[in-house]
Amino acid sequence: MKYYNNIFFILLSVVIMGASCSKNFLDEDPYSSYRTGATDVQSIEAQVIGLHLTYAELWGMSSQQGFLSCWQIGTDVTSAGATQGVENPFYQYANLNSENAGVSYLWQKCYDFINHANVIIAAVGETNVKASAEARFFRAYAYNILVTLWGDVPLLKDPVASPAFNYTRQPVSAIDQLIEEDLTFAIANLPDLGQTANESRINKDIARQLAAEAYLRIGMRDNGYFAKAEQAATDIINNTNYKLIESRYGKYVSESGDFYRDMFRYGNQRRSQGNTEAIWTFEMEYNRMVNGGTIDNPQHRRVWQPAYHKWDGMVNADSLGGRGNGRLRLSNFMKYTVWTGLNGDIRNSNFNIRRTTNYNRPGFSATIGLTAGGYRVASNSSSAVTTKTIKTGDKVIPFEADSLEVWYPFPTKWGGYDATDDFGYALVKDWPVMRLAETYLLRAEARLRQNSSAGAPADINVLRNRAFKNARTETGNPDLGKVSAADITIDFILDERARELIAEENRRTTLVRMGKLKERIAKNGDVAPVDKVTTGFQDFNTLLPVPLSEIQLNKGAELKQNPGYN
Repeated sequence: MKYYNNIFFILLSVVIMGASCSKNFLDEDPYSSYRTGATDVQSIEAQVIGLHLTYAELWGMSSQQGFLSCWQIGTDVTSAGATQGVENPFYQYANLNSENAGVSYLWQKCYDFINHANVIIAAVGETNVKASAEARFFRAYAYNILVTLWGDVPLLKDPVASPAFNYTRQPVSAIDQLIEEDLTFAIANLPDLGQTANESRINKDIARQLAAEAYLRIGMRDNGYFAKAEQAATDIINNTNYKLIESRYGKYVSESGDFYRDMFRYGNQRRSQGNTEAIWTFEMEYNRMVNGGTIDNPQHRRVWQPAYHKWDGMVNADSLGGRGNGRLRLSNFMKYTVWTGLNGDIRNSNFNIRRTTNYNRPGFSATIGLTAGGYRVASNSSSAVTTKTIKTGDKVIPFEADSLEVWYPFPTKWGGYDATDDFGYALVKDWPVMRLAETYLLRAEARLRQNSSAGAPADINVLRNRAFKNARTETGNPDLGKVSAADITIDFILDERARELIAEENRRTTLVRMGKLKERIAKNGDVAPVDKVTTGFQDFNTLLPVPLSEIQLNKGAELKQNPGYN
């Protein structure tokens, strides 16, 4: 992300100017990206950039490698793979408690956003509305996460100038009032598309997309907000600069692939690279960020992609997305049930949900044993019933146990390979955060909740037209994939979100926002092995526990724990 590097140039220029213009240049005056009260343009810009850094730190956490899995696992769409530990209580719910590191980290980072935003808002007042608007976006973003996943939470509107130990939880309605105020201000004062200092910076439409999501959640309490959600989405859709990707583009058109996959390949993800569907693509430009290239080691690829590198006959390759570790895997529901009757849907092509592959190690050849079920057996096993010679280019034959870690159908959106980093330490691609397809899904939900019998299916059919474009051409059926008002329910929209946004959306947040977590867990469909199946969910697990450390430190008032947790 180029603009993170600019922090250092900004601060260096401030130091140089101070040294050249002041006789007291030896006086201590530490320059920081968070100088409380600083109002000069350069300091404020550095602080706003710092909010983007916090975003990268949140979703790029790697000290707990399973952190990203927490927000997917134990839902309808994914099950446990080679777990690391922090995510285990999110599907073994009996173990979910207030000391879980994933719970604590998300809470901490949300309040980092809030306090840093408050510092900026207080410093600029009415003098720098763009900086205030960007800060207010991130404050609203953090509070929306907090009230969705925790319910009532402490409300901070001012910078924390000194330690405080008397926080109390405030009603969701009070937090929502601030969220709406912040997003209204952000939409009014943020730059339009293409007018930001960097295309990863926050513009009006990014704020509108967040508003649509937040208003849908608020609408569950006050249904007047469903119309507000619809309008926020409509304002984005009506911007003709956004277009769904419906044809091949970019640097990979000479390779095998399809136009849906093109959106998620390194070098194709940004609007400047041809992705007209992108609303917010978070730039993670390799070797251009702090600390030598990335925010430590973002785990997205390792979480979503299986560990095929463990097979003999295989080498890491860009066509397979590089090296994964199989931290989680698609559920039976996501692998099979959600695609029933949808032959030809491009989102389920082998380029997008990879189900088969071929041995790719040059010069590879081996003789293997096979079980009666057609699985490969270990060379020292006596259970083989037939033998087969395999070689480079042949379809891979997996071991039976591979479906838990090494090979299973997986979404390819996070794949990326750098030949200088074969081990796959660094994530070398941008993060897709918001795109136009989700805008249609948000509007369809808003319209359905307002009983719009025509509007909701019309929005879904925009996505279906794109998804079945190739298949319609081949079959000559112009209505392939088309849905009607009778098809559209909240569960249908959740299914369509799974098909369109798998590996992109925070599935847990979506299900909690829509009041569907418990009901949708039952759709997961996985029944074995026992230690990988979701168990122990109780109604109170819908909300997360308040971190124990926060409760213990808050000596001056009672920071109540959510019911059901100790």
